[in-house]
Amino acid sequence: MQTLFEWDFNGCHDAKIEEILERNLLEFAPGEGDFSFTKNLTKNILKKRKAIDAIIEKAAPEWPIDKISLIDRNVLRIGLFELLFADRGEVPPKVAINEAIELAKTFSGDTGGKFVNGVLGAVYRELGEPGKEDVGRKFDAKKKNLVDITKLPLERLGGAVVYAKKGGKIYLALVHDIFAHWTLSKGKLEGDESEEEGTIRELKEEIGVDITIKKKIGENEYIASDPERGKIRKHVSYFLAETPYKELTLGTSGGLDDARWFPLEDVPELALYDDVIPLVTKGIKMIPK
Repeated sequence: MQTLFEWDFNGCHDAKIEEILERNLLEFAPGEGDFSFTKNLTKNILKKRKAIDAIIEKAAPEWPIDKISLIDRNVLRIGLFELLFADRGEVPPKVAINEAIELAKTFSGDTGGKFVNGVLGAVYRELGEPGKEDVGRKFDAKKKNLVDITKLPLERLGGAVVYAKKGGKIYLALVHDIFAHWTLSKGKLEGDESEEEGTIRELKEEIGVDITIKKKIGENEYIASDPERGKIRKHVSYFLAETPYKELTLGTSGGLDDARWFPLEDVPELALYDDVIPLVTKGIKMIPK
């Protein structure tokens, strides 16, 4: 934290970060031993800084990045890196958020803690609150009762691994979200729409393609928080779908900033969500050669 603060205060010169870090480690943590984690974390935050800052601005649109206090914006950089890019097995999302809030409270007071909590909470909810609800019933410590997720409002969604063939190659259509990940296009099903009908309509609206559904890949369900409705179950059905190759046109879906075709050989190098990777992998295996 001290290193990022000093780096930011002095003009964000990346070339000086190692010098600043070494000096701070000698001054504030002499004889502490292995600093590889701290060094890697600092360097990786700088590598992802542009993406992280863009997320901060979109999660808190009334606060341009240069108007956020030095302490708060660097606490957010640490928290968002751990929330979005770190190994969740090593740093669970809730731990990353709580540590960032406590860091903000320590150096920026209660106001900073509340601000950091609001931004990270918004991002966490947009991600579907990973790791929060993974069994059918959870104990609600505040209400002292059991929460039965089968009684929560259900929202049905449909999505697809969309492919097209061009010039002897196979391409996948993916969308890019404000959290710097490529993912599958999906959307909410309406009324009595079947899974297939709703998915076809949603993908037409979201990326401008007319798909032909080939096979069902699988399903996914998670708990999300809605500002007005509270906790809701989101049940997503995923399909393999084909479309003619054409330029993708991103609709007005919130949280997305790009839509693009990728040849199959480029897909493994993309930043995909952990729960999306198995769906994409299975979908690719199902594509007729």
